[in-house]
Amino acid sequence: MDLNEVKFNLEKRGFKVSLFENGKEVVSYLNKEIDNTTVGIGGSVTVKELGLFDELKTHNTVWWHNDNKQALEYGVYAIRCNAANTDIYISSVNAMSKDGIMINLDATGNRIASTVWGHKKCYYIIGVNKIEDDFEKAYNHVKNISAPRNAKRLNLKTPCAVKGDKCYNCNCEAKICRTFMIYEAPSKGQDIEIIIVNQTLGY
Repeated sequence: MDLNEVKFNLEKRGFKVSLFENGKEVVSYLNKEIDNTTVGIGGSVTVKELGLFDELKTHNTVWWHNDNKQALEYGVYAIRCNAANTDIYISSVNAMSKDGIMINLDATGNRIASTVWGHKKCYYIIGVNKIEDDFEKAYNHVKNISAPRNAKRLNLKTPCAVKGDKCYNCNCEAKICRTFMIYEAPSKGQDIEIIIVNQTLGY
């Protein structure tokens, strides 16, 4: 995968793009860029794998419902509300095509809402494993890789989580395939930086 080509395609769509070789470089960069402000983080295995929350919270006010201690103290709903009202928002995407179209899947909608409106700046951190050759393959990645693995991680009783292999287009209460967002360009007036990491991160 030519990441410079991916960067070029994203920039043509109006996104700011930064390339990094590994997660340590990303954490170092964001620690300098994000300082003494408020930060919201969406549900993200990528952020967890980077250890970014622990780094940023030392010099910022950070809201992340995936932090067990914070969730127990404030409750998940309150944290999501607080995260929606921060200056900075950090997320990933479930997949993207190399021509720069990104896709997110959400069960509650909080992450999708925050990535398209309401913050001074958003950062999307994307591991190279999430970049596919075209949109069809990116959509397939979301449905048959990201969704089953996330459902299994969350101990949900969906067919995809139990079998762990693919989407079964279920209609059960626990399903997480509820809201899809396709990003072709930043929302008007939105400041987004795409951080692409030449490393496997998340699903």
